[in-house]
Amino acid sequence: MEDLNLHFTGDFHAITSANNLLAALLDNHIQQGNELGIDPRQIRWKRCLDMNDRVLRNIVVGLGNKMDGMVREDHFVITVASEIMAILCLADDMADLKRRLGRIIVAYNFNGEPVTAADLQAVGSMAALLKDAIKPNMVQTLEHTPAFVHGGPFANIAHGCNSVRATKTALKLADYTITEAGFGADLGAEKFFDIKCRMAGLKPDAVVLVATVRALKYNGGVPKDKLSEENLDALKKGIVNLEKHIENVAKFGVPCVVTLNRFVTDSDAELEYVKNFCEERNCDFALSEVWEKGGEGGVELCKKIINTLETKESHFKPLYDINLSIREKIETIAKEIYGAASVTYDAAAAKSIDRLEELGYGNTPICMAKNQYSLSDDAKKLGRPENFNINIREVYVSAGAGFVVAITGTVMTMPGLPLHPAAERIDVNDDGVIIGLS
Repeated sequence: MEDLNLHFTGDFHAITSANNLLAALLDNHIQQGNELGIDPRQIRWKRCLDMNDRVLRNIVVGLGNKMDGMVREDHFVITVASEIMAILCLADDMADLKRRLGRIIVAYNFNGEPVTAADLQAVGSMAALLKDAIKPNMVQTLEHTPAFVHGGPFANIAHGCNSVRATKTALKLADYTITEAGFGADLGAEKFFDIKCRMAGLKPDAVVLVATVRALKYNGGVPKDKLSEENLDALKKGIVNLEKHIENVAKFGVPCVVTLNRFVTDSDAELEYVKNFCEERNCDFALSEVWEKGGEGGVELCKKIINTLETKESHFKPLYDINLSIREKIETIAKEIYGAASVTYDAAAAKSIDRLEELGYGNTPICMAKNQYSLSDDAKKLGRPENFNINIREVYVSAGAGFVVAITGTVMTMPGLPLHPAAERIDVNDDGVIIGLS
């Protein structure tokens, strides 16, 4: 478990190295004469690190003497938000990986024209670092069930899905393939449908929507230290959040199964209320007790999934036409999926959108970066907020990945640590065993 949680196969390290190799080649090119005429004020490529470290969000590099590089502002993102991560997860094969790497826009020159990784002759060396990382990783559960774990672009700041290669490999090997698209139907599911499925030609047959009674009560206004107490009134108030997610899935034409990860503190009355709520909305419902009982605790859910597959047809379709303008696609997501009443744009974001459309990047999917705690861009607005505005703070193109990123509210692509980080509880005992990871 500690190997899986800390380093696994080293894929994240390879992605980090490839990302930072490109950054090093970029700065070296500027230092060594800047033949491409790169404007240091228009550098778009950021370094990355697989660590929450807020002080690296905005930094200055090149301090020192003349040989230490050009002094300029620089930035870090967390590795899961790197475009390299997105590219790795969307690439069909090595040839496609290299094509995508080559399209990465690292900066603009003094004429305002894009400069790419291919222009810097960085593709081959980056691909060499990613040669093994592109291969899906097959592991097994504690009950020896095979599973692929490959890629990790978090859905709150990236496109939120595992690799296309892992999914397609699983489809060839199994009768049923289930893949995760985390952080709710407003983030993970929307991006799975509109980005991954669109690019990979996937047509999902069903959706499993995972919830907990605790989360629903939290959305109903119950403080975290009171979630273990039965509270049907709060559950009835907070379940509107689940209702919105069910509605969101339906917008894509895919039948839905709702499952509750059962906690020992959940009361029978609370479980029954959620079950009836879902079935009234034509959703099969099952409890998941896998955490407590292993595979046996998931049998009911499996039966409900198979029943849905056999009795309900999927009419999958993406939410929006790819040829709509960037603003139209952003506003479709914000209004249809989040439930926003309006969308506003910071001046810099609006200018970026106009520029990207001029450069020919208007006909790409949109990858929204938004907090995972609320349907809105304000983490404090729980339940099913209404009549709210979504503000777009920043917009840029991930040309290699093949989508435009729109950052909402205050969400950060380099998170910070909390008051008491998990690292405080991790240690190695005298037998060399790592403790405190779970």
